[in-house]
Amino acid sequence: MPKRQADEDETIASPSTALKNGQRVTAAAEGENRDEEMGEFEDPYGDDFESEDEEEDEIIELNDDDEDQEEEEAAEESESLEKKSQPKKETPRLYLPHRSAPLGPDEVLEPDPTVYDMLHRINLNWPCLSFDILPDNLGNERRGYPKSTYFVTGTQAKRKKENEITVVKLSELSKTLENEEDSEAESDNDDSDPVLESRSLPTTDTTNRIRVSPHAAKTNEYLTASMSESGDIYIWDITPHFSAFDTPGTVITKAMNRPVHTIRAHGGVEGYAVDWSPHVTTGQLLTGDVTGRIHLTTRGTSSWTTDKVPFVGHDSGASVEELQWSQSEKSVFASGGSDGFIRVWDIRSKKHKPALSVRASNSDVNVMSWSKNVSYLLASGHDDGSWSIWDLRTFNANASDEPPLPAASFSFNKSAITSIEFHPTEESIVAVSSEDNTVMLWDLSVEADDEEIAAQKRDDAAGELDDIPPQLLFVHWQKDVKEVHWHGQIPGMIMSTGGEGISVWKSISV
Repeated sequence: MPKRQADEDETIASPSTALKNGQRVTAAAEGENRDEEMGEFEDPYGDDFESEDEEEDEIIELNDDDEDQEEEEAAEESESLEKKSQPKKETPRLYLPHRSAPLGPDEVLEPDPTVYDMLHRINLNWPCLSFDILPDNLGNERRGYPKSTYFVTGTQAKRKKENEITVVKLSELSKTLENEEDSEAESDNDDSDPVLESRSLPTTDTTNRIRVSPHAAKTNEYLTASMSESGDIYIWDITPHFSAFDTPGTVITKAMNRPVHTIRAHGGVEGYAVDWSPHVTTGQLLTGDVTGRIHLTTRGTSSWTTDKVPFVGHDSGASVEELQWSQSEKSVFASGGSDGFIRVWDIRSKKHKPALSVRASNSDVNVMSWSKNVSYLLASGHDDGSWSIWDLRTFNANASDEPPLPAASFSFNKSAITSIEFHPTEESIVAVSSEDNTVMLWDLSVEADDEEIAAQKRDDAAGELDDIPPQLLFVHWQKDVKEVHWHGQIPGMIMSTGGEGISVWKSISV
């Protein structure tokens, strides 16, 4: 279950300090700068050796070449003295999240810009536990720069009355600069800095989870559901807020800042699980709470209706941590709970009981992702730091049968998994975030052969990389990362939220 934290920041858009696989740690050197001083040496007997019959001083004339040479020598000497006075830098070393010791007080993490195609960090007024990317009509497969994106998020403010739902547009997102010459050229262009525009809707509570309807761009109705700390689920229509970014003069009234519907079926019990149906364009969503109840809400011709009878099937007292609709079956969804089970349900069942169940972990199932490309693949991330890929065809209804094994499983992270998501078009690539402050990109199709393993050992004489799985493509460092999403219309682009803002980035590996 996500942990909360709050920290006030100004609203800015600036380059990020996120990191990649192969990040370097630099220690700040200690000591004072000392300038070397040179004094004059006087010879008290110098006059005794002067010529007595010398009538006038000798004048030496310097030509232009001699003057230039003296100036160059003076400059070189000054530069040498300056270098000596500067503190020595420690040699950067590889930072491995699963093995490296915590950073010291004088240590900082520096990103390697050469492994990012794009890297930006956005600081909002308050930290956000959850966000969702808004689909737009700017086109798919957008590979050029600068880039633009829209997203919606809910805050975790220090005081309840300061919370808000924030709709954001980011534009002028540029390619990462890799050297000083590029940086100097970019600084001469005032239009190169990222531009942040936002619209806010007031809300009284922290937002635990927020999701936008996947049909928003097609229907031009941006319905958004936010699960609040109070246990109420608010449904917002943020269409005018989204449109206002690109339609000058749009007026947003007070009524537009209020929820169009509030789901109170959970009776004030807090929850974290919500998902919109990818099949019902008018609006249908599932919500789950920490007591194990799951409610289905459907939009009718004139109003929203929530089923009075909840779906109940996780162990008594177990929280429903995640809900995911099937991408191929209109009536099927999966739930993950703090009892360690994945349950598969059919909303047509009058019993409101799970049809299939499998123990996925001995700890909580925190998050899940149903593949959009392979309908029978489901990913789950767990509280013990492990995550798995499941082939739902191996699930069975008979509890006495041998439980199925995951199609793939990794225990590389040593802290709880906070988010997991399949790539929108590449069926083998998965993004996974963890409480160890990392977002990792994995490619399950990679299998290292004996020659590749031998070559890696030769290149890695110190053995630093011998326990890193070959499927691990990339590591992005972000403090207190909570949630990660692929951008469905910009290939390879990822957004991730954490305690110090939202990162917008693209690795050269994907």
